[in-house]
Amino acid sequence: MDRGERFDRLRLARTERVGPVAFDQLVKRFGSAGAALEALPHLARRGGADGFSIPPEHTINAELEAGEALGARLLVLGDDGFPPQLAALDPPPPVLWTLGDPGLLSKNACAVVGARIASSAGLRFARGLAAELGQAGLTVTSGMARGIDGAAHEGALPTGTVAVLAGGIDDVYPPEHDNLWGRIREGGCIVSEQAPGVRAKAHDFPRRNRIISGLSRAVVVVEAELRSGSLITARLAAEQGREVLAVPGSPLEPRAKGTNDLIRQGAALCEGAEDVLRALAAPRTLREPDGRWDGAVPDDEVDAVRDRVLALLSPTAIPRDELARGVGAPAAVVFAALVELALAGEAELLPGGMVCRS
Repeated sequence: MDRGERFDRLRLARTERVGPVAFDQLVKRFGSAGAALEALPHLARRGGADGFSIPPEHTINAELEAGEALGARLLVLGDDGFPPQLAALDPPPPVLWTLGDPGLLSKNACAVVGARIASSAGLRFARGLAAELGQAGLTVTSGMARGIDGAAHEGALPTGTVAVLAGGIDDVYPPEHDNLWGRIREGGCIVSEQAPGVRAKAHDFPRRNRIISGLSRAVVVVEAELRSGSLITARLAAEQGREVLAVPGSPLEPRAKGTNDLIRQGAALCEGAEDVLRALAAPRTLREPDGRWDGAVPDDEVDAVRDRVLALLSPTAIPRDELARGVGAPAAVVFAALVELALAGEAELLPGGMVCRS
């Protein structure tokens, strides 16, 4: 990929209302990020927007300079070094900033996640499990949060660990993990979709969790209450075709209710590294993107369905397939209309093939 296209892909990824779903469809529809950027104002007007802003070039140059000052490396979807596990997602993240060894992102990995307020037994188990998985040749991924995440990183530091952050690669959260962040930078890899300097907000954590599971062939949940971000990671892993394992616990322990429920729903039981290795030994095919949603379509076909698409949307998310059946039009035409509505702020395109009204 030439330098200009890489620059345009970063600029497209940073454009208002262009998330991973819209990015993927726009690049496929127009053949390049540059062509998609040229088409954006027209598409937004067709969707009903009065105006549409694209980040100026100096903003993107400032991001690149900030990354360079940190010693970070930018990976753009389509680069040779882009992690193949992430590229297989539907949709993949458009860009990644990395600090440390980006080669770890292309190795077989297992995520170890769990409660922030973890028990001492849970912390000890996560640290030991991560160390054993690392010794078995797996890279351990997690989110550098308090509790189980931090313990997993500590256990895997000698063999290589990947920390996925919700903010920029320099957004150390929690602050007491500053030393851990530095050690991962030296002996592992720190990853973020966000620009350097960006501080994490609540809505950024599900996207972070999706990258944690997307980088991994399996996800192990050590401790989790019933309403937990770790369970979101497990759900995303299942949607992505990854193995999901959970550590059982006492029914009297609130931090075991989430993991016990995962086992009840079909997650594999994990009592040690051998359970993870056994699960990974079974062949499993990752879910491939559905090509029916790709391709360019004539504007008049999109015009004919746009109002019907908008009328069928509600704040409750529904599968795109269900929407296309309701509209009674080809999937590619419905998706083109959805992208225009998303650019106009009327619709929201969600990972996992879901869509809702904004």
